[in-house]
Amino acid sequence: MAEEHRIAVPRVKLGNQGLQVSKLGFGCMGLTGVYNDPLPEEIGISVIKHAFHKGITFFDTSDVYGADHANEILVGKALKQLPREKIQLATKFGIIKDESGNMGVKGTPEYVRSSCLASLQRLDTDYIDLYYAHRIDRSIPIEDTMAELKKLVEEQKIKYIGLSEASPDTIRRAHVVHPIAALQMEWSLWTREIEEDIVPLCRELGIGIVPYSPLGRGIFGGKAVVESVPENSFLVSLPRFQGENLEKNKILYNRLEKLAEKHGCSPAQLALAWVFHQGDDVAPIPGTTKVKNLDNNIGSLNVKLTKEDLNEICDVIPIEEVAGPRVHEKLYRHSWKFADTPAKDKKTAT
Repeated sequence: MAEEHRIAVPRVKLGNQGLQVSKLGFGCMGLTGVYNDPLPEEIGISVIKHAFHKGITFFDTSDVYGADHANEILVGKALKQLPREKIQLATKFGIIKDESGNMGVKGTPEYVRSSCLASLQRLDTDYIDLYYAHRIDRSIPIEDTMAELKKLVEEQKIKYIGLSEASPDTIRRAHVVHPIAALQMEWSLWTREIEEDIVPLCRELGIGIVPYSPLGRGIFGGKAVVESVPENSFLVSLPRFQGENLEKNKILYNRLEKLAEKHGCSPAQLALAWVFHQGDDVAPIPGTTKVKNLDNNIGSLNVKLTKEDLNEICDVIPIEEVAGPRVHEKLYRHSWKFADTPAKDKKTAT
């Protein structure tokens, strides 16, 4: 097992706009539910503080995480117990839900501003380091959304602008209005679609990459393989965690587990180390509710991999053998791939 207590979490430049973050970030979403039951507030705060004291300074939340914006409120309370100037705080706007819980996207200038002001209040802070459009509102030009975000930068309410689940065309157009500092996308051993077009584009434009779900939504940490999944977990709605798909994907985990033994680390550490080795402009944000898993993630920084090692890892997790799409149909319509899907295919995806 890679030792975490000897490791200093390195800092990296996220994009070329001046933002520096810890190489390993922390995704706060799970602290207020989604994958497991919400943690008691004091426990959630203690997890965030533990992460900071271990060297993690990059924390990610959103206005849509948790009931009644619980995640931002939790993160805000934790920040009050930590040196704010040493933390890079990321939050997001744009996902809306109706009374039935159906998801939509909104990126009008008025909504951008009202969302930012509301997040600042909940987080109880004067500024947001990195403010993302959580999903792209395709009913309006991205230029309109970006223009308002640019104003918020000028007013020093936010420092850097980010996008999440944006297509290459959207990224290019947005970047013309104001430089994008970071792009948040799902990227892991079993979700690699961004490698063909998105990653090269980010490097061309000087945009940092923030992989979310770098452990395959927990599968490479043993979730649903050696650990059970709660019935109320978001995971049960994902195709890769259902029925025959899950049984096939367990085989991939078992292969990674054997390879991890060779490297003297856990499967989660090997999977996360693979993400780290994708470049110096990459800062993944795995989340957890357990301190032991957090420490395990930090330990992955000590796993050194050669080019041959990286190829071997990909060989045991061939992307063509991953069973099931990464999200269900209702979420697919809000993913970056949907923007580049022919109209006739979009009809079936909705």
